[in-house]
Amino acid sequence: MQRFMLFSGAMAMMAAVTLHSGPQAMAQAAPAVVNAELARKARGFTDWSRDFRGRALAQGITAAVFDRAFDGIAYDPEVIRRDRNQSEFTKTIWAYLDTAVSDLRVSNGKAALARHDAVLSRIEADYGVDKEVVVAIWGLESAYGTFKGSSDVVQSLATLAYDGRRGRFFEAQLIAALKILEAGDTDPRAMDGSWAGAMGHTQFIPTSYLTHAVDFTGDGKRDIWGDDPTDALASTAAYLKRHGWQKGQPWGVEVTLPDGFDYARANRDTRMLPSDWARQGVVGVDGAAVTDHGRASVLLPAGAQGAAFLVFDNFAVIERYNTADAYVIGVGHLADRIAGGAPIRAEWPRGDRALTFDERRELQRRLTAKGFDTKGIDGKIGPLTIQAVRQFQRSVDQAPDGYASLAILEKLR
Repeated sequence: MQRFMLFSGAMAMMAAVTLHSGPQAMAQAAPAVVNAELARKARGFTDWSRDFRGRALAQGITAAVFDRAFDGIAYDPEVIRRDRNQSEFTKTIWAYLDTAVSDLRVSNGKAALARHDAVLSRIEADYGVDKEVVVAIWGLESAYGTFKGSSDVVQSLATLAYDGRRGRFFEAQLIAALKILEAGDTDPRAMDGSWAGAMGHTQFIPTSYLTHAVDFTGDGKRDIWGDDPTDALASTAAYLKRHGWQKGQPWGVEVTLPDGFDYARANRDTRMLPSDWARQGVVGVDGAAVTDHGRASVLLPAGAQGAAFLVFDNFAVIERYNTADAYVIGVGHLADRIAGGAPIRAEWPRGDRALTFDERRELQRRLTAKGFDTKGIDGKIGPLTIQAVRQFQRSVDQAPDGYASLAILEKLR
C-alpha cells in the first residue's frame, strides 16, 4: 500500500505540473520527482541497514565483520531496475541452444578442459562427477570465468532485501554472505557477482555456497571468485554429487519416435528402461536401442515438431542447479559436445516464436475458460498448464504433445 501511494503521489505531482505549466515544466519536474524518490529510498535503506545490523548480530555475525561489509554500501537503484524489468520474453529452446552450445562455446570448452585437465580429472575421481559436465556448467554460468559478474554482492543483496519482491529470501542470502565473510573465505569488496547475488565462476548463491563449497586447493579458503577456478569447479562437482549424480549416466540421449507415437506418454512420470522404450519404437538417432543406463522418460522441449530425448536421473540432478529445461539441455548437450559428441540431429520448428508473458497468461485464461483448468493464471508453463494444453489438443484432434505454442493460442482465440 505504501509503495502504491508513493507512486500515485508522484504521478499526481507530474499531472499537476502538466495542467498548470505545460509539457516543458513537466519535463523539468520529472527528474526532480525521481530524485526525490531515490533520496527517500536511500534514507529508508539507511534505517533498514541499522535495523538489519541487529538481526545479523543476533545470528552470529560479529560487529566488526558487519561494519566492514557495510562500509560504503548504499541503496542501488540499478539492481531494483533490473529486478523489476526482467524481460517478459523467453527464448525458444533452439534460440537458447544456438547461444548456449555455439561453436565458439564448444571450442572454448574443449580448450578449458584441456587447460585444466589435471585438476578436473582429480575432481572427477574424488566426486564421481563427469568433468565435461562441470566444465559445461562453468561455460554457461560465466563463459569459463570470463564474466563472473562485477556487482558488489553485499550491496546487491542488501538492496534486494530492503526493496525487493522477495525480501525474506534475499535477507537470508545476505546473512549467508556475511557468514562467508565471517569465515574469512574472501573480503567484502572482493565478493563480486551478479546483480542478484550469484557468485564466482559457477555462480553459487550464498546459501548454496555455505552448504556445498569446498577448499579443493587446501589453502584454507573456499575461493570461488579468484583467477584459479579450482575451488569453484570442485564445489560444483560436490553440489552435483550431493544431489545424486551418477557417473557415466547421460543426462539424456536424442531419440526418434515411431509413427503413431502416443504423445501423452512424453511426460516425466512415464519412466521405463530404454530397452522397453525401444520395443515401442523409441530408439536412438542411429536406429539402435539406447543403452539401459537406468529408467528414462521422453522429453519433447519443442513438442512433436522438434527434437525428442530420453532423459535419465542425471537430468533431474542438473535441474537442482537451474530448473529450466532449456538450461539442463544446454548443460547436457554442451558437455556432450565438449566430449566430442555430435550436434542435435533433429530440426527445430524455427518458424515459431516464444510466447510473451502476457500471451502465456492469455493462454492459461482461455484454456481455463474452455474447461481445461490450468489451476492458476501466472504466466508460467508448468505441468498443470502442459496437461491443460494436452487436453485441449485432444479435443481438437491434435497430437497431445503439451507444447504451449503460438499456434495453440491462436486456435484458442
